[in-house]
Amino acid sequence: MVSPRLQTLDDADTEPVRAPGAAPSTVHAQSPIVELPERSFDLVLIAAVVVLLLIGIVEVFSSSAVLGLKRHGDGMYFVKRHLMWLVLGSGAMWFAANTSYTWLRRWTYWLMVLTLILLVAVLFTRPINGAKRWFQLGPMSFQPVELAKLTLVTYLGHSLSKKADKVKQFTIGFAPHILVCSVMMGLVLLQPDLGSSVILGTTTLILLFAAGAKLSYLMMAVLAAAPMAYMLIVGTPWRMQRFLAFFNPEAYSLGVAYQSVQASIAIGSGGVTGLGLGEGRQQLGYMLEGHNDYIMASVGEELGFVGFTLVLALFVLIVWRGVRAAVGARDVYGSYVAFGITVTFAIQALINTGVVLGALPAKGLTLPFVSYGGSSLLTAMFFTGLLLNVGRRASFAGRRRELVNRVGATRRRPRAVILVS
Repeated sequence: MVSPRLQTLDDADTEPVRAPGAAPSTVHAQSPIVELPERSFDLVLIAAVVVLLLIGIVEVFSSSAVLGLKRHGDGMYFVKRHLMWLVLGSGAMWFAANTSYTWLRRWTYWLMVLTLILLVAVLFTRPINGAKRWFQLGPMSFQPVELAKLTLVTYLGHSLSKKADKVKQFTIGFAPHILVCSVMMGLVLLQPDLGSSVILGTTTLILLFAAGAKLSYLMMAVLAAAPMAYMLIVGTPWRMQRFLAFFNPEAYSLGVAYQSVQASIAIGSGGVTGLGLGEGRQQLGYMLEGHNDYIMASVGEELGFVGFTLVLALFVLIVWRGVRAAVGARDVYGSYVAFGITVTFAIQALINTGVVLGALPAKGLTLPFVSYGGSSLLTAMFFTGLLLNVGRRASFAGRRRELVNRVGATRRRPRAVILVS
């Protein structure tokens, strides 16, 4: 039960404050503010993420042992690197959860500049598997598109919270956000990475919709993007092959649909309860991306329908807790950031699962928390820390928030604060 408690201050603390030369004022209208109580960390969210991480560790090891032994002479090669990124991600999550997220707002535009520079610079790197998406940092690699996800959510949160009702205006509330998103999407498409660009675009449209942008503007953006999407597919031979393979995977089973066909075999072999941990057969050299983009196929083979459903249920739980954090945020900026992160998790999980099940064409997206780690795992755990931070509603300044009216004053004199417990 919410019970307001009015705390009044002594008369000595409420003496008139007036500008030099102004006449004495006898009435000072004060505006109380409702103070939201601080909450503890969301243990449900933490538990869901931890379970997904544990499933990921087991499945990464199980699905990559043969590949690691064949390529690097070490069956633990991939899981060791995964654990290294997991340690780094744990530190990033702790930092994001225990540091005021307002620093992101202050650094929004610097983050944007850095992101654009990295997205351009990565185009001049050596291609890996035909794509220029990674910076090689010794034994590790880094994808700048992961930083782009953080930057876009931060920018949208900052801009939408600042513009408020002006988001309904095309030139102020809609066009600037679409322009920033389009620039990022264009640079990502040059890598090429269609899946990540879809995540950036969809996240932007959903946040604009949540902020109150006109539906006609959103529909116009979708219709404008449709011809470009068509040209990207039809005008690129390997994308066109993937598109055709989506409708007839057996005809391309030795080519672009090889992974999809093997994933279907793996999931079908798992049945209801799976073959058991470490008993999967597709990982014996048949499904090379079983620890990465197609890790849900490994989950389905070894843990069956039960394990597959458990993973999806955990993501539904994360989305629920993310929306809860956004709705109960201390400020509008935090609400947008939490909602943007939640949308990013949801879209990426849906696309990854859809590709594995054969419901969507292959996109090359990892499954957050579960797929073989790297910058994607680091970003996902940092995002989790931000969700925990926003949901906790901590006051890092250590001061009670106060809203008072001033009459020509240079000093604040609070009269009353309403505390809600």
